[in-house]
Amino acid sequence: MSPQRAPRFRHDDSGTPESVWSSEPLLATAEKLSLEPFDRLVAVAAHPDDETLTAAGLIATASARGMEIDIVVATAGEASHPNSPTHDPADLRSIREGEIREAVLTLAPHARVHLLDLGDSHLAKSQTELVNVLVDLLGPSASRTLVVSTWRGDGHTDHEAAARAASIAVWRTDATHLEAPLWLWHWGTPSEVAACAAQQPLVRFDLDDEVREVKRAALSKHRSQTEPLGPEEGNEALLSAEVLAHFDRGFELFLAPERGEVSPFDELHRFSEDPWETKSSWYEQRKRALTLAALPRPQYGTVLELGCSVGTLARDLLTRCNSVLAVDESADALARARDATVSDRIEWVRASVPEEWGEAVLGRHFDLVVLSEIGYFLSPGRLSRLGELIAASGTSTVLACHWTHPIMGWPMRAAGVHRILDEKLDLLRAVTIADPDFELALWTADKSSRTAMS
Repeated sequence: MSPQRAPRFRHDDSGTPESVWSSEPLLATAEKLSLEPFDRLVAVAAHPDDETLTAAGLIATASARGMEIDIVVATAGEASHPNSPTHDPADLRSIREGEIREAVLTLAPHARVHLLDLGDSHLAKSQTELVNVLVDLLGPSASRTLVVSTWRGDGHTDHEAAARAASIAVWRTDATHLEAPLWLWHWGTPSEVAACAAQQPLVRFDLDDEVREVKRAALSKHRSQTEPLGPEEGNEALLSAEVLAHFDRGFELFLAPERGEVSPFDELHRFSEDPWETKSSWYEQRKRALTLAALPRPQYGTVLELGCSVGTLARDLLTRCNSVLAVDESADALARARDATVSDRIEWVRASVPEEWGEAVLGRHFDLVVLSEIGYFLSPGRLSRLGELIAASGTSTVLACHWTHPIMGWPMRAAGVHRILDEKLDLLRAVTIADPDFELALWTADKSSRTAMS
């Protein structure tokens, strides 16, 4: 949990002395961070120097262990001195790019640096773009990747946007996420940190003397922030000795945020009656016709459809079954589905699967489970868990159909989704339809239905 609204502050306020934090027992008792579960580190900085201040020791240690390292810098930090009479944003952009490259070279010579230049002080407007970059960078196999970012409660909108983007990307790729406070140590108090730690565990990474020296050397590269740009008013150093003292500790502190993200589909359905154009698109109409044609039996009892959106496929499934349990995580999508369909043979349920599987479907028997265009909106780990739950339900037939082209902001495509279902379902794949735009796969226990199509 972060404060409801972090207090307004200035970099040149007197702030909380480091002596207050050095005698705070809560910091000493934080859970120790181990790098054993990880073979890759991705640091997400809102501005050049965020990564060095908050996680330089972690980066240097990861480098010494031979871990793969990526440093993602969301903005160029060009707005750091808005009143400078001698340096405009273009000057600062160039200066700070050189500084971040020098600092990272000091910490981790083989690290890859990704400079995105998404707009200093305006990162919230580009949060989706940052999510897309991070998901693409993390890829579909990120379960052994540690992502550290700035902290969403720091009182800086760019820090918040970077943290939220990292959190979303981690949820979609199965990576592990920690957030690093920066300005909290300047404006915060032990009671405020204790309130945060009660909601999000504090995690501590201890630094030995050698690593601390490497961190100091890296921080010295950010001269535009630690030293004045010049003697003129507006060119003052932004990081005073009092602020820098917070980052010369023998440890680095992180908060472990709760996993998950607000559903991106509510807003999508709120502003569009049919965002996937399921009623008007020929692609959707043809795909549904092939979906129904691929079913080996003429009639089913109860069908579970996961990811029903506005209910177009659920209504078509009624022609081949007695009843449908249609599930979607978007309340707005289900509201539109209910408005469009009045039938006591369809039950509409809001649930996020696999997490809410038990609340939605536990104990019910389904003759058929359908996943249409939902699998790649889950992380590989979440999809694996969903496959296990479907297998444990005892259903005899599962049909999945997914778009084959890349989807920005999500790590998997149809082939990866269906490969995971191949592994998790206790059924053999009987049908495969390989279309240029989608792949349809059907698994069944009915041996007479096992004929491959392509």
